[in-house]
Amino acid sequence: MAKLSKSLYVCQACGATATRWAGKCAACDGWNTLVEETDAGPPPGSGVTRQSKGRIVKLETLKGSTQEAPRFSSGISELDRVTGGGVVPGSTILIGGEPGIGKSTLLLQVAAHLARRGGKSIYFSGEEAVAQVRLRAERLGLADAQVGLASETNLSNILATLGDDRPADLVIIDSIQTLWADTLDAAPGTVSQVRAAAQALIRYAKMAGSVLLLVGHVTKDGQIAGPKVIEHMVDTVLYFEGDRGLSYRILRAVKNRFGPSDEIGVFEMVTGGLQEVANPSELFLGDRDGVSPGAAVFAGIEGTRPLLVEIQALVAPSGLGTPRRAVVGWDSNRLAMLLAVLDARCGVSFAGHDVYLNVAGGLKITEPAADLAAAAALLSSISGVALPRDAVYFGEVSLSGAVRAAAMMTTRLKEASKLGFGQAFLPESGDADATGLKLSLSRVAHLKSLAGATAPCD
Repeated sequence: MAKLSKSLYVCQACGATATRWAGKCAACDGWNTLVEETDAGPPPGSGVTRQSKGRIVKLETLKGSTQEAPRFSSGISELDRVTGGGVVPGSTILIGGEPGIGKSTLLLQVAAHLARRGGKSIYFSGEEAVAQVRLRAERLGLADAQVGLASETNLSNILATLGDDRPADLVIIDSIQTLWADTLDAAPGTVSQVRAAAQALIRYAKMAGSVLLLVGHVTKDGQIAGPKVIEHMVDTVLYFEGDRGLSYRILRAVKNRFGPSDEIGVFEMVTGGLQEVANPSELFLGDRDGVSPGAAVFAGIEGTRPLLVEIQALVAPSGLGTPRRAVVGWDSNRLAMLLAVLDARCGVSFAGHDVYLNVAGGLKITEPAADLAAAAALLSSISGVALPRDAVYFGEVSLSGAVRAAAMMTTRLKEASKLGFGQAFLPESGDADATGLKLSLSRVAHLKSLAGATAPCD
């Protein structure tokens, strides 16, 4: 007698399982996230059966010769930068981003670049028909590329197609949430289906040596939808950032087994698709107004790349009992801490003012070294005194008001000098070599010295 399938209740937010339904997930405290799913067996292509007997695995030692993972260029230098110097055969890359941000456009360009160089590219679209993908290819001028195209969501059909001919160099799945395995009694996009599809495709990619590119939907919080285990299964996780109302896009690595996990690539959306931006600093500073108070240029580092961006602040008298604090592109908790330090250590109070802070161009900054630039912008806005147009700022502010050293200070100064800036406000501690640079360095030991030049300070 065949064994009956076992039903479980799986949380669609965190992937936790339960034997009975409940209104609240015990693991992530999410409400109404448990969905009944049937475990009907291993996914197709996994090579696993319930009665399979294990085999003895040969154990290795830590000592031995190792070789760097082979790579090949994707044809797009900004993507190669983010992935650590090129894509690795047999690796899996997960790309997430808001709808319409440019994920499908980028992947179609990558597939066309590889096909034109003689590689084999296959594009499976689960959200668009073949005709829609062809229209995009014609608009981008890629219709002549020999890319294998299919509109398919059945996992078994996809694996059968991939195994019918010689292994593909590149396989694109757009998107992983649309696939379904017929061995699982669950709807497409559920935790079981997404996990099974990802596991089977990753297994194929490693056996065939193909590069697997998966597109993932994102939630309203900006995270890739589905269980976090998918991000652990893949080798690289990339996020597309940017405002759809603006022309540029930022591709950010948040996980990379073959390179740095904090690198970014910058693109500009034009009529012909995504165009690489060789010098992002010029893009973010192109429309700068250097005569208005409340604007400071931050010399930051994204991965290994120096990046200059303008931080804008607006401090206005508030008629509310609790003044507003609004932040775009920066950590709101960091702003609250900085305002408290300015009040306690420098005597500059923002208690009766609304404070708005914005990173120009929609770039998201997580680096602590942005503290000094944000403080300079806030002090400039509340005092009405414009900062020098040719000045850059960087440095981390501690709770005592001291300015701490930042990493790669010389690299930041070289980027500022290259773009024509003449002054740099930087921490007093830390090594910074400005030899040969036309920069005037102003060392800042405490936030009080910066506040004294722009606002009343005790």
